[in-house]
Amino acid sequence: MEFINYYNNPKNIRFESFKFALTEAKNRGHKTIVETGVARGKTKFFFINKVNWLDGMSTLIFSDYAKLVGGRLYSCDIEKKNIENAKKFTKKNSSFIKFIQDDSLNFLKNFDKKIDFLYLDSLDGQFKNASKHQLNEIKFAEKKLHSKSLVLLDDKGQKTNLSIEYMINNKFKIINETKQQVLLSKT
Repeated sequence: MEFINYYNNPKNIRFESFKFALTEAKNRGHKTIVETGVARGKTKFFFINKVNWLDGMSTLIFSDYAKLVGGRLYSCDIEKKNIENAKKFTKKNSSFIKFIQDDSLNFLKNFDKKIDFLYLDSLDGQFKNASKHQLNEIKFAEKKLHSKSLVLLDDKGQKTNLSIEYMINNKFKIINETKQQVLLSKT
């Protein structure tokens, strides 16, 4: 998993969490990755999109992982502009990604495959209903998870409190935790 070292940037405060999660995913043979909320990057000079390390750049990392394992990343965002930006960043891995423009709740409700690795990062944490939204995401996705699935929750403390409580009450356990993210598993 040498590719992960490219993302070890001092500004990428989520690097260690992503590295741990994807190492665990690889050990479990995960190939189907689902992400809600794409890596948007940041805009410079009104039109140039650049990598935003503070954002973690999850879509890039997950697409590199999908390429490495011959898997598939399903990445959902409600905003077309966000998806267009993510497509630019992940152009080299486009054959391993399917982008879906939709509300994450609708997307997860209708997703028809088993999910190996689920990353929940839609609806920025400062929004009033972010915690409830993430809780509903996990409720819609739960039946698509299996005994070896991993769930990585982003924006710990801002939108994870309801989700973590619900998941622990439903036999998930925390296997890694950082200031920004929480990784849970059923096994």
